[in-house]
Amino acid sequence: MPLLLPVGAYFIMGERYFHDPITFTVGSLVNVLVYWYTVVLFTLAVRWVICQFPLIQQAGIRFVSMLLSVGLIMAATAVLDLWLFSLVPGTGVQFSWDAVVPLWLFGSVASPIFCLALGMFYMYSQWQDRQTENEQLKREALQQQYDALKDRVNPHFLFNSLNSVSLLIGEDTAQAERFVDQLSMVYRYMLRANTQALIPLEDELNFVEIYAGLLGMRYGSSIHLTSYISSGCRQGQLPPLTLQTLIDNAIKYNIMTPVLPLIIDVRTDGDLLIISNTLQRKTIRVETSSTGLSTVMNNYRRLNLPEPIIEESPTHFIVSLPLLAEG
Repeated sequence: MPLLLPVGAYFIMGERYFHDPITFTVGSLVNVLVYWYTVVLFTLAVRWVICQFPLIQQAGIRFVSMLLSVGLIMAATAVLDLWLFSLVPGTGVQFSWDAVVPLWLFGSVASPIFCLALGMFYMYSQWQDRQTENEQLKREALQQQYDALKDRVNPHFLFNSLNSVSLLIGEDTAQAERFVDQLSMVYRYMLRANTQALIPLEDELNFVEIYAGLLGMRYGSSIHLTSYISSGCRQGQLPPLTLQTLIDNAIKYNIMTPVLPLIIDVRTDGDLLIISNTLQRKTIRVETSSTGLSTVMNNYRRLNLPEPIIEESPTHFIVSLPLLAEG
C-alpha cells in the first residue's frame, strides 16, 4: 500500500509532482494524510466483511462483498481526495469531474487486485490456522491415547488387585479364582475399548458390573454401586471407559468405610447418563498425575460431542453425560 502513494499523487497532480519541489513537498504531506484515513476506511470495511463471511466456503460471497465495499469507498475517497488537494495551496490542483475520472479508472483496476490479494491472504491465514489446530489436535490425541493406555494398565490397581488375590488364596481359593477371572475380563475390555472412539452404553454397563465385582471383593461394604438404566438408552454411545474413569475418580477423592460407605448411582434421564456419588471428601491431598474428570471432558471435546455437565451439592457430586444416538 505505501508504494501506491507516488502513483496516487501522480494521478492527482500530474508530472509537476516530480518536477516542482514545492508541489512535491506539500503534495506528499497531504498525500500521507489522505493515505492514512483511506487505509482506516478500507480496514474497517474489510474487517466487517470478514466478520460477516468468515468461513472458507464463503470465499466467493466474501470477495464480492469486499469488492463492492472497497470499490464504493475508493470511488468516494477519489472525489474527497481531489477536493482536499484543491483546498491546499501549492498543490496546483483544481477540482473537476474530468480530473476524477482517471482516479475512478485507476480504482476500478486497483480494487479487484487489492480485494483478491486480501482474500488470498485471508484464506492462507485460515489454512495455516487450521493446520496448526490439526497438529495441536493430533498431539492432544496422542497424549490422550498415551494417558489412556497408562490408565488402562494402572500399576497401582494391578498391584492392589494382586495383593487382594494373594490374601484370598489363603482364605478362599474359589473366590480368588473368580477374582482372577474377573480381573482378566476387566483388562481384556480395557485393551479392546482403547481401539474404539465410541461404544454402546450396554457394553459399558456389562463391564462396570464386572468391575464392580472386583471393587466389592476389595472394599467390601465400603462401596455401593446402584444403577437404573432405561431400555431405550442402552444402545446410546459414549467414549469407552467413561464410567470406570468416573467411578475411580469418586473412589480416589472420597472417604469410604463400612460405617460411611461411598454410594455411586448410575441412571438415565432422557438422553443423559447421570453418575452421582455421595460427597465425603478425603481430608488429605491426593497426588495424581492426571485427573479422571479432565480426561472425560477432553474425550468429549476431542470427539466434538456435547460436553458433560458437572454439578455439586453439599451432599453429592454429579456428572451428566450426553449419550449419542446409535448411528
